[in-house]
Amino acid sequence: MNWFRRMRPARLIALGFLMVILIGSILLVLPISVKSGQQLCYLDALFTATSAVCVTGLVVVDTYTTYTVFGQLVIAVLIQIGGLGVASMSVGIMLAVKRKVDMKTRNLVRESMNVDSMQGMVKLVISILYTTLFFESVGAVLNFCVFAQDYPLGRALWMSVFHAVATFNNAGFDIIGGMVSLIPYRDNVLLNLSTAGLILCGSIGFFVIRDVKLNRSFKKLQLHSKVVISVTVALTVFGTLLLKLAQPDITWLGAFFQSVTTRTAGFATYDFSGFAQGALCVLCLLMFIGASPGSTGGGIKTTTAFVLFHAVKEATSSHRATAFHYRISKDSYYKASVNAILALSFVVTGVFLMSLMEPQLALSDMIFELVSAFSTTGLSTGITTELCAGSKVLEIIMMYGGRVGVLTLVSVLSFRKEGSVMYPEGNITIG
Repeated sequence: MNWFRRMRPARLIALGFLMVILIGSILLVLPISVKSGQQLCYLDALFTATSAVCVTGLVVVDTYTTYTVFGQLVIAVLIQIGGLGVASMSVGIMLAVKRKVDMKTRNLVRESMNVDSMQGMVKLVISILYTTLFFESVGAVLNFCVFAQDYPLGRALWMSVFHAVATFNNAGFDIIGGMVSLIPYRDNVLLNLSTAGLILCGSIGFFVIRDVKLNRSFKKLQLHSKVVISVTVALTVFGTLLLKLAQPDITWLGAFFQSVTTRTAGFATYDFSGFAQGALCVLCLLMFIGASPGSTGGGIKTTTAFVLFHAVKEATSSHRATAFHYRISKDSYYKASVNAILALSFVVTGVFLMSLMEPQLALSDMIFELVSAFSTTGLSTGITTELCAGSKVLEIIMMYGGRVGVLTLVSVLSFRKEGSVMYPEGNITIG
């Protein structure tokens, strides 16, 4: 076990997600998880488990018609584990059985949540668990007010809980049936607003929620919280306006909802196969940016987009860019650039490979599908169920890389040790 103890936190986190996916896939393929008369191969079960743990929402089989209540419960648990993170769930279990949380586990939480200090890790996890329970409980109650009007009591209650878990964790799974997502509730204001609210709370991150709870004033918030809230509001507003402009037949409620849910949640109130190319382009941009650090969502993150914007602003002006009276460090510029380039390379490589395996598909559909998979969004133009085995495996890899993080994944796969040779800096002409 010495090799396990010496393993870097990033590798342990990546391995933890992989183990949960494999266990979940085995549970989903069991007869108790599949409804009588339904056929489910292991690859489809693996795809579903990956989509759940990576809080994506892409499906190759309908969740309601294929899986029993037990199977749906497994998916809900996988979503919860994936949203909170393997390390946070491990600490929660250790606290529940009254075991002491060792330094190794605390370090895993710090690494998974991108926290600089190890101080207060246990308190942070407890706060995250209580926050999750609160928002999901409120969401379940609001969902029940809607679903109770259309379904029997038992099913309405289970749908409400399942939808609340999937929504707060930004996973676009639904158990309505027919693979229609929330299209039947396109004009239901309560469900649209409550779902959008839960998505936003889950996507801004636990640090921001905690900061807002403690300070209750925008001026008193930390720089990270100010950036996340500002970018989230800007993306939501501009996303709504651009969607309405590119797709005039969409309602304002629909444009707002899709602007929010495209930020890695994956619920749909419209069929995207009929959307204009401009609208799909807007959705791809929103999906690629995604949620915020320390949240349940994916994408390159709002803070990365914010830093890149200011990097361009500084490069095209004669003065140093600032944000909320703070200068942005060169290290932040570097990390944001590397993160964005790796993410873009990951998606482009995926599109190229899928184009070789699925030559009959339109390029725009493949780009939309793989950006959705990488950003752990879960939206599709309807091609997911038609994919060949190779393309399904490709999407599994895309979802896994998007949830773990491309930068983390690259560092996990890197076995090269640092050398002791120092080389002189060289100048390269740029632009």
